[in-house]
Amino acid sequence: MLMLAFKCCARFLHLQPVGSGAGGASVGTPGRPKFVAVTALEDVQAVRCAEFHPHGKVYAVGSNSKTLRICAYPKLSDLREDHVTYQPTVLFKRTRHHKGSIYCMAWSPVGDLMATGSNDKSVKLMRFNADTSNLEGQEIELSMHDGTVRDVCFLEDTSNKSSLLISGGAGDCKIYVTDCATGQPYQALSGHSGHILSLYNWGGAMFVSGSQDKTVRFWDLRTRGCVDMVTPQTQPGNRMGSPVAAVCMDPSGRLLVSGHEDASCVLYDVRGGRTVQCFKPHASDIRSIRFSPSAYYLLTAGYDNKLVLTDLQGDLTMPLPSVVVAQHADKVISGRWHPTEFSFLSTSADKTATLWALPPV
Repeated sequence: MLMLAFKCCARFLHLQPVGSGAGGASVGTPGRPKFVAVTALEDVQAVRCAEFHPHGKVYAVGSNSKTLRICAYPKLSDLREDHVTYQPTVLFKRTRHHKGSIYCMAWSPVGDLMATGSNDKSVKLMRFNADTSNLEGQEIELSMHDGTVRDVCFLEDTSNKSSLLISGGAGDCKIYVTDCATGQPYQALSGHSGHILSLYNWGGAMFVSGSQDKTVRFWDLRTRGCVDMVTPQTQPGNRMGSPVAAVCMDPSGRLLVSGHEDASCVLYDVRGGRTVQCFKPHASDIRSIRFSPSAYYLLTAGYDNKLVLTDLQGDLTMPLPSVVVAQHADKVISGRWHPTEFSFLSTSADKTATLWALPPV
């Protein structure tokens, strides 16, 4: 089922160049497969973040209105190209979840914990019951940050069989590590000289951070610190770089992808220590980057109101086929793949969180 969807998308990808997408509920060429807006959650303010639960049956949405929602993921087997977008089923809703806007969120790998970060400078850690789709028990509020919390992610500490929460943002430019079992932050990682804008974990104790200081840093908690740093080159012959608004790693840990405020996207060979390619899939800031579950495709979201899919299956040093797959009425802030299906969520300054999917062929 999954591979069929990916093959379908492979045929679709080469149909149109970047920039040819039109606004509306679906983007593509008439008579061809195209992503359609399945559901659209409407809020009263900009929606900054949305994350699928690891099981894929629900997703969480956080907004500038301080509201946290958990929505049901719909059945897509009957999806058609003439689908009419509808509001998702909200299973859980909490108003005034933070004192400020909800900037970021994450689920633990097993899905029993959720964390949110805000411009109220706090991180909230909550227990989630997948059977009832509700948050349960006493939440933990962490107040070690002295600026807006821009991103959070979980790591599994296999030695202690516990979850660790990584958080970063504005203020003192430190990345904090919190033991989820005790609710206590126990490590502050220094190195960045600008606000931390993006965090991404892979391979156990490893994670990367992207910063306003134009660098990406690689961290390994087993060595208690930064193990490498790179300034992705976004302009030929210019080593200055651009603020790193989004980072992610492919599952093998070999390919780093960074998205920048100058609209550049940089592919970096981690083991070889070299830039593979820099390209510009957007006309404005790239705010979000994610590999598809198979890592065959890259989904980028930008302030040009678009989400772009880039095919990574060929020679990565050659021009990469990219296609606009979705569009909002205002800036796109994040894009997230479903863990197993060929669908994705996007959040936007147009006050919506939209679920996009490809109708069965």
